[in-house]
Amino acid sequence: MLTLVQSVATALLASLAAQDLRDRRLSNRGVLAFAALYFVAAALARDGFAPLAGHVATGAAMLLLFGGMRHAGWIGGGDVKLAAAVFLWAGPTLAFPVLTGVGAGGVLCGVTLLALRPRRAAPVRAVATRGVPYGVALALGGTLAVWASFPHTVSLT
Repeated sequence: MLTLVQSVATALLASLAAQDLRDRRLSNRGVLAFAALYFVAAALARDGFAPLAGHVATGAAMLLLFGGMRHAGWIGGGDVKLAAAVFLWAGPTLAFPVLTGVGAGGVLCGVTLLALRPRRAAPVRAVATRGVPYGVALALGGTLAVWASFPHTVSLT
């Protein structure tokens, strides 16, 4: 059953990444559903209150960190909410590996967008779809968090 919850969470992350690529927006309902699935997974894993508190504290800390980035104008509000949900799944143990994966994914998205950008001699007018769709990088890091948070559900035999 836990594997089913993880699979649904992964599919939801893929949907959010596609939405961010297409619209440069992240659905509040999608992000909330992804966060809520962590609590379902935690209940199914029966890990206890202490690990749950650590995961909630990590998500709250990342909400503050990414909120500061939003305040500086570096990322959007949807990215802040998705980051908090991703790090809720990651918890304190996986926070740095997931943060590293998210950072690397963000660099990869940015470089890809620069490479695909058409070169124009004339000035480009402002468009709604600008910036890096950081939800894609967060979704990649989130996938790591979803599957590594409950390693006993993944069996290679």
